[in-house]
Amino acid sequence: MPMTREIQLQGRRVLVTGSARGLGESFARALVAAGARVVISDVLHERGQALATELGAAAHYVPMDLMDPAAIHDGVAAAAAALGGLDGLINNAAITNSGGKGLDELTVDTWDRVMDVNVRGTWLVTAAARPHLAASGSGRVVNIASDTALWGAPRLLAYTASKGAVIAMTRSLARELGADGTTVNAIAPGLTLVEATEYIPQARHDHYLQGRAIQRPQVPDDVNAAALFLLTRSAGFVTGQLLPVNGGFVMH
Repeated sequence: MPMTREIQLQGRRVLVTGSARGLGESFARALVAAGARVVISDVLHERGQALATELGAAAHYVPMDLMDPAAIHDGVAAAAAALGGLDGLINNAAITNSGGKGLDELTVDTWDRVMDVNVRGTWLVTAAARPHLAASGSGRVVNIASDTALWGAPRLLAYTASKGAVIAMTRSLARELGADGTTVNAIAPGLTLVEATEYIPQARHDHYLQGRAIQRPQVPDDVNAAALFLLTRSAGFVTGQLLPVNGGFVMH
């Protein structure tokens, strides 16, 4: 597993959406270990609060429902207040909801919900965080995309399309927030072993495993170092970029 101990983020203040479990939880743990102060946000309130309590004084929990624009505005404000500002944002929160369904099996409601959380939510959280990141002078945004948008995963259409939109948004946001000195980049993980992927058939796991240059399962810690690097002050001239982290399944 990659080591993140060499990356130091002492004093950096970071909001991580969707961080009560899975990849987001892994980010929160790695950030605190690297010396950052973190706001964990989610709709899983008990789990999020428990994680913040476990991580100690460097972590806070703030409820945030990405389906609700008012909740996003209030949640980002509460996060900035808890930390005394924001230096970084990881837009991790997302839903799948379309897994295993062909394009003719999806409903409009499912499509809209996935887009509202994954795309609109990423936009609104970033917009709400913008003034706080600008005030930092070295603001960093990391959007969590997916390599499904790079290879065209079938029977996952709404999610795949939403992550393609996140990749495109990353480039536009990088140009707009560049005036503030804030960088915006995206990471595209491969199929990662977390709770949210437990429903995925073994055949899809095997497809990934056999197609990777590094042939082993991907775990959350594989993504941490990339995210932490993009949050450092040293990454200030890296913006608008997409970094696939998938063991070479997709080479971008």
